[in-house]
Amino acid sequence: MTRPWAAGVVIAAIMALLGPVAGLLWAATVPEVTYVIVQGEVLLADPEGQGPIGADVRFAAICLVAGLLCGAAGYAAGGRGNDIALLLGLAAGGCAAAVLAWRTGHLVGLADFQEAVRTARDGSTVTGVADLRARGLLVGWALPAVGAYGLLELVVRRLPAGDRGDLGAGEADEVGGHEFDLEAAPAGRDVDGPER
Repeated sequence: MTRPWAAGVVIAAIMALLGPVAGLLWAATVPEVTYVIVQGEVLLADPEGQGPIGADVRFAAICLVAGLLCGAAGYAAGGRGNDIALLLGLAAGGCAAAVLAWRTGHLVGLADFQEAVRTARDGSTVTGVADLRARGLLVGWALPAVGAYGLLELVVRRLPAGDRGDLGAGEADEVGGHEFDLEAAPAGRDVDGPER
């Protein structure tokens, strides 16, 4: 009984471990964002520029691809009887992975940025670090993972639990899992014998 849940825990842990790797990738590919120092405060030099939006878009793209791959891998590794556990594992692991990716990517170069801000003169500019402004993207790993799993289930359609595809008790023409046949008897004959 605990084994199906173990599959969900394992997939959540694996996804969480992938989060920091995705964060490093995000930090390496994020566009440069320039800030200006005004009376000790850090403000965007170009609030309508593509830098902040590009950071969010790259984070979303990385999470989307990772989520789709994790959902497909979870479906391939899973089987009937642990679907719910795997879906919960994909959801929890995806959220944890996205948060870890955000925090890891944001920490890359953060100490240097803070030091540059601390020592900068008023009106000078500094280059920022990766930051996520659209926090709703933190579900951007979990949703594609669960969606990919569900889509694969719709397309592949695994057999229901316990059904090997053979005729026997529990088929559509039988009642209550017993050998009670619902097919009509030929006219005028009782195929099961006379009633007692």
